[in-house]
Amino acid sequence: MREALWRLSPASHGRLTALAAGVVVSLLAAGCATPVGVMRIRPEEANRQITASVLTTGEPGAQAQEFLYRLNLSKQYRENPAKTIAELHAGLGQADESSRLFALAELSFDHAEHGGVHPYYLASAAYAWAFLFPDDPAVRPDCYDPRVRTAMDLYNRGVAEGLADGTGDEVNLSARSVALPYGPLHLDVDPTGFTFGGYQLVHFKSLADFQIRGLRNRYRHRGIGAPLAASVSKGEGPVDPWIGPYVKVPVTALLRFDDPRRGMSDGALHGTIQLYDPGASATTRIGDVTVPLESEKTTALAYQLDGAPVWDFEIAGFRRGDLAFTTTTREDNLFMFQPYRPGRIPVVFVHGTASSPARWAEMTNELMNDPVLGQRYQFWFYLYNTGNPVAYSAMGLRESLQHVVKNVDPEGKDPALRQMVVIGHSQGGLLTKMTVVSSGTRFWDANFKVPIEQADLPEETKDLLRRSIFVEPLPFVTEVIFICTPHRGSFLAENWLGKIARSLVTFPAKLTKVSVDLVKLKPAQAAQTAIHMPTAIDNMDGSSPFIKTLSFLPIAPGVEAHSIVAVQGDGPPEEGDDGVVKYTSAHIDGVASELIVRDSHSTQATPATIEEVRRILYAHLNEQ
Repeated sequence: MREALWRLSPASHGRLTALAAGVVVSLLAAGCATPVGVMRIRPEEANRQITASVLTTGEPGAQAQEFLYRLNLSKQYRENPAKTIAELHAGLGQADESSRLFALAELSFDHAEHGGVHPYYLASAAYAWAFLFPDDPAVRPDCYDPRVRTAMDLYNRGVAEGLADGTGDEVNLSARSVALPYGPLHLDVDPTGFTFGGYQLVHFKSLADFQIRGLRNRYRHRGIGAPLAASVSKGEGPVDPWIGPYVKVPVTALLRFDDPRRGMSDGALHGTIQLYDPGASATTRIGDVTVPLESEKTTALAYQLDGAPVWDFEIAGFRRGDLAFTTTTREDNLFMFQPYRPGRIPVVFVHGTASSPARWAEMTNELMNDPVLGQRYQFWFYLYNTGNPVAYSAMGLRESLQHVVKNVDPEGKDPALRQMVVIGHSQGGLLTKMTVVSSGTRFWDANFKVPIEQADLPEETKDLLRRSIFVEPLPFVTEVIFICTPHRGSFLAENWLGKIARSLVTFPAKLTKVSVDLVKLKPAQAAQTAIHMPTAIDNMDGSSPFIKTLSFLPIAPGVEAHSIVAVQGDGPPEEGDDGVVKYTSAHIDGVASELIVRDSHSTQATPATIEEVRRILYAHLNEQ
């Protein structure tokens, strides 16, 4: 052989040399990129590959793809997903069952998303449930297995999508049978949880489908179940008078499968639809394990406020003193998002002028989603017509609180109800103060020369005046928080803007009659030649007898008060204001704490103010 090489022609020898050189080059190139190797990628891409699933990328994740590759079914799945899913289903019962169930859950959801029939969503949920909660605890996936979270998400979305009505706009929670790819699913309904404060829950919407606006943080409590929001409908029975008729109730829907593996083998499944109130219970028992429930309280709050009539009430409620917000006949304007919960301390929010409870949304979102505060407090809201006299509005607040305490706890068994915290912003702070002061006859004496018993006034007028301006501390209010409160008046009430604002106010019929009675009062009985019914703007003028008297009244012993004062700019706080109220008006002596925030008047929605309220509420808990 060696001799033959030497006998090659020069041309042949040249071609052989070139071939050899090509082989050497190929070997060198192969040394730089071998058939199997690695390449460095960015950390975010690496994490994306690890966590990818059909829910995040629109394609099955690595674990499902691996299972298809292992069984040489990748090409078939791309061409005929239904046939592939059926083949995988037929293989259940083998040693790889856990991995097979997970792959079936993801592939069924993927098929439903990309043109498969709708029941594949519920099939995905059933596979995910069987994967998460097997009959044999020994084969239960480890809590650190990344597939667990994906399987829960597949179950949650599979239930929401699988139970959706024909339009996909609402989730249908009725009992019925659904034809799954491998047999029927018979659905029953557990009626427990389908009522809320006596109302019937109707029109269920999937909260996972919404994007929120107007709130900084969207809090999701991860777990199992489809987070929904429901509207309320009045039935024939009595309803909770404190639940607003426009409330949107956050609930978690759980489709509890009964022995799904046996049902898959027999060709018929059974499941029960259950509803949970995440405000009352954060977990549920499935077999021998306690599992957290998925909930979306932030989204439910945003959904409730989206287009809600409460926004229209703000200016209208300032101008028209008898404008009703609800169709209810009760005079109390205290509202709750949730029914009264014994053992939880009420926090009552009182809004300011030309405002509404909707302006507490940011603070409510933060506090109700706090893992401690959300379980120890319940949040209530007072709504009032802000053009009315402050004393009249404060009367409504005091009497509403008295009514609710008597209504929900007539025997006085709940000590938490008697540790109430009231938080008032701007004018709402003045109403708040009137829940914790003793006025005696001071408001009356500032305007009249004779005792009320000797005044020449109708008895119904005297009754309203007694309830409005003869006040005593509410014994169940133990803490108050003032936010940008004009304790000594607002400079806007004193200038031309105040004059325009007060001219827009129309009194309710009840106050109009009282105003007429006061004008007719004999001069010898009045401290002024004529007594006129003041608007809230009049009351917040620093020269008004009302604001002077209220600023003089000390807070009752045993009540802890806090101030949050907004000051714009970076100058000395004592010389500043928030655009509506001067520091010198918002500051009062004797409070347990005062925080100055560099902000404008509407500071109740800013992080610094919310965090101070959070701090105060935590301290309040520690004092119990």
